[in-house]
This record gives sequence, structure tokens and C-alpha cells, in this order.
Amino acid sequence: MTERLKKILIGLGLLAFVIIVGWLLYATFFRARVPKEISPAISEPPKELGTLPTAPTSTDRIFEALVERPALPVSEIAAGGITAVTPITLTPVKNPTLAADGSSINFYDPSDGRFYTTDRDGSVRQLHPERFPDVKEISWSPDANIAIAEFPDGANVSIDFSTKEVVPLPQHWEDFDFAPHGQQIISKSIGVDPSNRWLVISNPDGSGASTIAALGNNQDKVQVSWSPNDKVVAFSDTGVPLSGFGRNHIIPIGKNDENFPGLVVEGFDFNATWSTKGTQILYSTAGPTSNYQPQVWLVDGEGQKLGQNRRSLPLNTWADKCTYASDSTAYCAVPQSLPPGSGLQRQLAFGKPDSLYRIDTRTNTVSLVAVPETDIPMTNLSVSGDGNTLYYQHAINGTLGTIRLR
Repeated sequence: MTERLKKILIGLGLLAFVIIVGWLLYATFFRARVPKEISPAISEPPKELGTLPTAPTSTDRIFEALVERPALPVSEIAAGGITAVTPITLTPVKNPTLAADGSSINFYDPSDGRFYTTDRDGSVRQLHPERFPDVKEISWSPDANIAIAEFPDGANVSIDFSTKEVVPLPQHWEDFDFAPHGQQIISKSIGVDPSNRWLVISNPDGSGASTIAALGNNQDKVQVSWSPNDKVVAFSDTGVPLSGFGRNHIIPIGKNDENFPGLVVEGFDFNATWSTKGTQILYSTAGPTSNYQPQVWLVDGEGQKLGQNRRSLPLNTWADKCTYASDSTAYCAVPQSLPPGSGLQRQLAFGKPDSLYRIDTRTNTVSLVAVPETDIPMTNLSVSGDGNTLYYQHAINGTLGTIRLR
């Protein structure tokens, strides 16, 4: 074998070795493995475009969904728990009030501009043949036979539903209230000049007017509120400042210029309601002691005892959400939750559902009466003459409803 042939054979051997080693490396690290055969998953046939896939079914879940869970019992008569409510109007009303018979509610219907009365069964009767469109505010006499309607343009009229007489009142009068006997009214006479702004007492038709107290620039600090004992006609938040943050001095204004003791109140936004005989004042304020939520208080309301025997109640609501059924029993709609500061910014509480509480004003006892079966924010409460029925207005949709108290 020649030297030349040896070199050729060695070269061919090296080439074969490189090829074999290269193939082994390729086969080991780079060639794709054949995947194991996998049985296809069982699934529903594809849906048409635009439909959502159905949720996977489960026998256990279907069984649980069909099980009827026990519902909380609903009582027809208020007994401190979930209580049935009965609607008596299907459309919004304005400024409802208890009528003289103690079982009907008089109201204004803003949809047609007429005044109506309805009983607890929902029967409705028209009170006056005329229409009064766009009434802004209504003040009722104690027997609900006379109403004073205020309009957005400043016009005011006195409407007598017994005689059907309609009498215009001065446009510069506002914020009306009636005497307990219904034969007189009080209003604020707001002249252009502050020196010509007064509290005025007159007959319901505007005749016989006389001034009783100057308002000056303080008309917004005066709340007209004629007491049932015919002594106090308004409250004025213009007392001498008191020591201590949030303490205020509220001055009662007498009908005959009487010098009544003032009320020392804790907090701001004073709002008051008289008991049926005027022996007590239920009021609400909001201050640091209540986390600036509204809180209810009681004080004596007669003569030189006015403002004495002050006590707070564990109720966070406004006095205008309360009503007296008798001189010793009051009912309040109390929001089931309130954010801090809602006593000064009432819009924070708008739409909050209420529960109904009873106050025994002789013992200062507070008890839960009813939790309405549906979430209802209540306003304009009144109790029937026999004490069996509480009327309320839905604060959002404006409809009327009832709760049976006994």
C-alpha cells in the first residue's frame, strides 16, 4: 500500500467519524420528538358567533340553588322587626298633611297642579276645582282646611277648601306657619331694606297684619314655629355666643313679646318640633359630640321652664323626620346608616333607608318599632288620630305609604 493511499483512507475515516458524531448530536439534542398520542377532550360542540358559552353543569350546585332558604318573617303590624308597608299613592305628591278627620291625608299633586285628599285605603277625592301649577311650598292649617301656596315667582295665595275662596297674599311674605287654632298665620315680611324686614302676624287672608319682631339681616337665622300652647311663634339662632365649641343659644320669640329663657344647644343646624300640647320641644343638632351627625334632644317647652330638663337620645336623625302621636309619644324615621358630617351636609344622607323608632318622652325610652320590608327613606311622618297607622312619604319617589302600628 502506497503512502498516498494510506493518507486517502485515513482522511475518509476521519470524515466518516465526524459525520457519525454529528448525526448522533443532532439526533440527541435537535431532532423533534414525536408527541405521545393524547385523547381529545370531550367538549360541547362550538357555539355560533354572538353567543356565550354555558356554565359547566353540576348536580350539587343545581340542588343547592333549588333549596328554599328560610326568609325572615314579615309582620303586618309593627312589632320591632321586618314590617309590611302599604302604598296608598302610585305617583309623587307634595307636602302631605293629616286631615281633620285624623285618618285622611291632604296633599298637592304636582303633575296636575291640584289638591287632593286620600284615605288609608287609597280612595282619592279632589279638594278644590281650580288648578295651581308649579307650587313650590305649601303650609297647612292645623285642620288642613286652609293651605298657603308659595310659587317660584314669589306669588302667594291662601286657599280655603271649605269656602273654595282663593286670596292673594303679599309677594314679600314667605315662610308661613299657622296658629294652633288656625285663625292666624305668621310669616317673614322681607323688604328690600334690612330695616324693613319683620315677623308678621295676620289673618289667613292677609288682613289684620301686625309686626312683632324685627329681622334685619337675620331672616335666615329665624325658624317660624308656632307652639301648640300659643306662646312661642319662632326660634332665633342669634343668642349671645357661649363658651365651648359648638354650643349655641337659641332664643324663643314670644307672640306677645314675652321674655322666655333661651335654649342652650350642643351643635349646629338647630331643627325643632313641638309636642302636641307644647309641653316639650324635640330638636336635633349636629356637633362634635355626635361626630357631626344629627342627634335628637328633648327639653321642656313651657313658660319659665322652657329649655330646662335637657336630655339627649340615642337617635341620629333630624327633628323634621319625627312626629308626635301624643304629648308623650313620638315616632322618628332614623337612617340605618349615616356618614360622619351628614348633620351639616344633609345631602350625604339622601336616599338612606330608615327604620322607625318610638320615643316615650316621659321616661326617655327609645324602642325600635319597625324595619320596613323594603328599603324606604321616609319623610313627612304623621300618625292617625286613633294611633293605629303611621303615614309616611317616600323621600325619593314622593309616594305615600302606611305602616300599621297596632
